Amino acid sequence: MPHSPIRVQVEPRYLADQSSPKDKIYTFAYTVTVTNEGEASAQLIARHWLINDASGHAQEVKGLGVIGQQPLLAPGESFRYTSGCRLQAPSGTMHGSYFMVTEDGERFDVPIPMFVLEADIGGAPVSRVLH
Repeated sequence: MPHSPIRVQVEPRYLADQSSPKDKIYTFAYTVTVTNEGEASAQLIARHWLINDASGHAQEVKGLGVIGQQPLLAPGESFRYTSGCRLQAPSGTMHGSYFMVTEDGERFDVPIPMFVLEADIGGAPVSRVLH
């Protein structure tokens, strides 16, 4: 599959009320919208995330589905979910991929573009939308 028919959009935000900067705990939520812009149904089977913070700490997260689900997306359909992560520094990045399978058995990876996690230590949540 030369061009992925799946579009991924991520909206991250800092959760000040669940963070403790003095303890180097910075908590973020991110809302992901996965949209099938193709002509065939496709199921999200697994996820792979690479999370890096400004202190040099790296995390790799792999698993089946997202939030306990393996959504099947018909053409034109979207699936939206919110998850989260903790960093040991006030900023970092995330990126990764979803492993998906079409209804006819074609397997493909969907890249999740890198997005920035940035704490606003002043108290106001930071929200950025990257496509």
